[in-house]
Amino acid sequence: MQMKTAEKRSTPSAKRLTLSVLIPCYNERDTIEPVLDRVEAVGLADEIIIVDDGSTDGTLEVLRQIEAQNRPHVKIVYHPQNAGKGAALVTAFKHATSDIFLIQDADFEYDPREYPVLLRPLEEGISKVVYGSRFLGGPRKAMNFWNMVANKSLTLTTNILYNSILSDMETCYKVFRREVVEGMVIHAKRFEFEPEFTAKVLKQGIRIYEVPISYNGREWTEGKKIKWTDAPIALWTLIKYRFVN
Repeated sequence: MQMKTAEKRSTPSAKRLTLSVLIPCYNERDTIEPVLDRVEAVGLADEIIIVDDGSTDGTLEVLRQIEAQNRPHVKIVYHPQNAGKGAALVTAFKHATSDIFLIQDADFEYDPREYPVLLRPLEEGISKVVYGSRFLGGPRKAMNFWNMVANKSLTLTTNILYNSILSDMETCYKVFRREVVEGMVIHAKRFEFEPEFTAKVLKQGIRIYEVPISYNGREWTEGKKIKWTDAPIALWTLIKYRFVN
């Protein structure tokens, strides 16, 4: 798909904020390189950190080919065994060096062309953390009903426990200043990263800013990895971190 290159960001401050795009990747042989191409086409990332989380489907071969292309702003880190999305993101945090971190999934559910909208509140100093919400009126492919129920239930629980008004806690598009995670200890290994990170951000007293995004959800037959069994784990994570660190 042909995409236009976005203009470089501008900021009122003298120093331009740099951007690290963090891509956790597990068994995404068919999508990881097209997603990387889409991120590069936007023209905003100063560095792209891909963390392969023990892929076994041929993704490693694709990533080795990308390394051989000598893309200097792309760094690939390899986990010897699958540890989960949360573990991959913790690794990415350790390798990223920019002012802003943006989490990008390695599939086609989220569109990198929306980076300018996600970044603007950070650049304007409105908030240190921005979430791209799938439930604020942007175009989206219909979710399965029970997926939507789980998402909304977990978001409602977040709002009750942490006195917030989020519309989409489970979104992939989480964008934040690097100092937000400096000193933050993330215990999550899998998809419970989303509630743990959100809980710890809100407990810092940071008000999360949301912007509408599009969403092109994929089916489990297409490689979607989150399962219904992750919902009770996310619920317990929200409750636990309301009372402990």
